[in-house]
Amino acid sequence: MSKIIKAMVADELRSRFCDYSSACVVDMTGMNVQEQQQLRGLLREKSARVEVVKNSLARRALKDGPLEPLGSVLSGPCALVTAKDSLIDIAKLLVEATKEFESLKLKEAVFNGDPELLTIQELSKMKSQRELIGEIAMLLSSPGRALAACLGSPQSKIAGCLKAMIDKAA
Repeated sequence: MSKIIKAMVADELRSRFCDYSSACVVDMTGMNVQEQQQLRGLLREKSARVEVVKNSLARRALKDGPLEPLGSVLSGPCALVTAKDSLIDIAKLLVEATKEFESLKLKEAVFNGDPELLTIQELSKMKSQRELIGEIAMLLSSPGRALAACLGSPQSKIAGCLKAMIDKAA
């Protein structure tokens, strides 16, 4: 491949990956075509893409971007997994997929442009954005729920009676 073509391919890949701040690297060596298609289908359902790219071109495309740390992981046959939505959900799916596809090897991931690489197993143990929002909503509503429980309890009825007696005496 000539330098001009390599530069064009790297630019195309750079434009494709510039929108992502999170990605995983997996090794699909040993998977047959049907297994690869099944895995791609599972990931496609979650709005994720699997791209097999020549390592040197991928390093060139990822350079100076949020996914640059993945360049050090690209050795041997690799595929980049990117997702528009939560990469944590994709990591959980990949960990589950290793049970079905034994030859699928999980390498490393970059999460939200953090320069520190994580293993995909570590990433899968994190809580997704949806789970965190649910926890925050629960924490915000818990004081109100406690107050409502107190107002509806028998103690509130006694307090109401006492207040009525005080008002009557006054």
